[in-house]
Amino acid sequence: MSSLSGGAAGRGGGCAVSVEAEGAETDEPGWEVDPDDESGAAVVATVGRQLRLRREAAGLRAAEFGQAIGYGEDLVYKVESGTRIPRQEYLDKADKVLRAEGMISAMKQDVAEVRYPKKVRDLAKMEAKAVELLSYGNHNLHGLLQTEAHARALLGTRRPAYSQDELERMLSARMTRQSIFERSPAPDLSFVLEEVTVRRRIGGTMVAREQLQNLLDVGQLRNVEIQVMPTDRWDHPGTGGKIQVLKFQDGSAVGRTDDEYGGRPVSDPRYLRILELRHGIIRAQALSPRESQTFIERVLGET
Repeated sequence: MSSLSGGAAGRGGGCAVSVEAEGAETDEPGWEVDPDDESGAAVVATVGRQLRLRREAAGLRAAEFGQAIGYGEDLVYKVESGTRIPRQEYLDKADKVLRAEGMISAMKQDVAEVRYPKKVRDLAKMEAKAVELLSYGNHNLHGLLQTEAHARALLGTRRPAYSQDELERMLSARMTRQSIFERSPAPDLSFVLEEVTVRRRIGGTMVAREQLQNLLDVGQLRNVEIQVMPTDRWDHPGTGGKIQVLKFQDGSAVGRTDDEYGGRPVSDPRYLRILELRHGIIRAQALSPRESQTFIERVLGET
């Protein structure tokens, strides 16, 4: 089972900002394929092979095709060899130049599913199937609660730093996961936040204010409970790190905590009972949802 994490970290390859040379974009708009992501690599290799076959059938050399779609010859070879994940605009331009009548553009859905790191995709799939989510975070806000500006600033603190392309990739993946709030039927989501994660002004005052307002807005959803754990309540079973449990319709579940089981996801009912027990105690010791809303409003007023 893939790792559960409020924040997403990955190994996506980067590219610099696109530049124009003699009317063509010579940069490489896409992401490198993670060699450990076998399923993703297979999809990208299939897409690349189809592009090469269609280009050759059209009688175009790689350089000619690259010039026609506005990208460099080197990128064309990388995409066709399956070592570079093409962006959606690349596929749209290829579809038009090769007169594929939508057949190439149709590949965008397959590519979109593998453009994020595998562990992020696996997490998103589990969240999409979950009927209940229990989360306690002691260091950062859960990724599902982060605004785009907050997430961007938080990802920017990573060292060694992400390239700009990597950062955009991680950011897009994190924001995409928030479609969980639009699901019907809606899952039950319970978040317990340490006080410091509410008070820390990630990204500066204006970003922090937007983030606090987002917590208030999300907390108003009928299927969401947000609670704050005051810093002076130290004697709770969450001091070892974050706790997360995802429950599914068939009665199965998967959970994770930082301080045990090697930080790996667990599905054994014995371990899950321990995590649920800890989370239950944490919820009981934290401020109630109503008290937490008042607390967040007060912090917002002070920010």
